[in-house]
Amino acid sequence: KQINYVLAVSKTLHFKRAAELCYISPSTLSMAIADLENQLGFSIFERNNKNVIVTPMGHAVLRKARDIKLKMDDINRLGELRAMPLSTPIALGIIPTISPYLLPRVLPALKQHYPQLTLNIVEDRSSRLVEQVQTGEIDMAILALPFDIKSLSSFKFWQEDFYYITHKDNVKGQSIEIEVSDLNQSELLLLEDGHCLKEHALAACKLTHKPMYTMKVSSLATLVQLVAGNMGSTLVPQMALEQLLGSNGSLAMLHLNQPSPHREIALVARPNYPGIVNIYHLTEVFSAQLHTRFGGSKGI
Repeated sequence: KQINYVLAVSKTLHFKRAAELCYISPSTLSMAIADLENQLGFSIFERNNKNVIVTPMGHAVLRKARDIKLKMDDINRLGELRAMPLSTPIALGIIPTISPYLLPRVLPALKQHYPQLTLNIVEDRSSRLVEQVQTGEIDMAILALPFDIKSLSSFKFWQEDFYYITHKDNVKGQSIEIEVSDLNQSELLLLEDGHCLKEHALAACKLTHKPMYTMKVSSLATLVQLVAGNMGSTLVPQMALEQLLGSNGSLAMLHLNQPSPHREIALVARPNYPGIVNIYHLTEVFSAQLHTRFGGSKGI
């Protein structure tokens, strides 16, 4: 309990709000932390009427406390996981360049096959999701690889190519593919820095981006609309094509003729995550749904 109390105060930096999180009175919380500090022989927090500050030694205690809580949570979940796969809540992270295109395909299947499953979905950038998986804030995350996942384990379930999207007036004949040497990279519209999709697109083309326009765009849908307005061209992963292009008659798509795959999709989790069986069931559903829609041999 003392570990939970200390972590609650570190999260809120406020004893009353921390007590509310722990469903105890502020006086009980304060006494429990004071007892712990007396046992340790030093203060974890400095407090006055206005602020709560973590001491240098307190930071060391908090690091250990987080590790202990993570391990205790894992132990508690082992018993739950023995009963039935995907029967306990899962906090699932996913990047925004995958979530709108993957989730609508897989969530109905998950609901059908695992009606007892509760997914708490967190959408964020890859770097933040890796951090949250490492600290146990979320159980696992769906990322596009290659990406630096630190010490996490990856479970790949799909791979796909990029398609070159341009205005139909820029395409000659009945072309279905395009060579990298034929790309006009000054007209290439890509997401802002920090999105791994941009790095994957550039790596697939072996290009250094020298854009004609300066822009900070975080949405693939926005890029495609700019292309529809003949403002340039872009690169879109296979799973996003149907939703982004729809029946837009002003757009043309050409397969990027480069060695495949251009990116891989994986679930990442801590190496000692106790719900490994859940990951296997999830990747099986994800892969099956993507195979059903796209066919071929893109699964892993």
